[in-house]
Amino acid sequence: MSPILQRITELRTQRGWSEYRLAEYSGVAQSTISSWYQKSYSPSVSSLEKICAAFGISLSQFFAEVSGEPVSLTVEQCRLLEKWNTLSENGKQALFHLLAEL
Repeated sequence: MSPILQRITELRTQRGWSEYRLAEYSGVAQSTISSWYQKSYSPSVSSLEKICAAFGISLSQFFAEVSGEPVSLTVEQCRLLEKWNTLSENGKQALFHLLAEL
């Protein structure tokens, strides 16, 4: 099993989630999640982003645990994440659009 799938399994187990529950919370089809394990595939970046969102972690945090390196955020990064978490889906899309224009 790949380190990515091992990490997903570890996070699911910590929460007591089945593959079905992860699918429900992430919006990734349960059949897709199951096929990763059956075929030893790694999820796409977009699927992994959804998985991380369901776990309430960033991709950086996900991969930091895989590599064994600690994650530390600056005060400014923490403030940005706190604000991000309060945005509606439309607000997040608007912010992405604004950032793309910079």
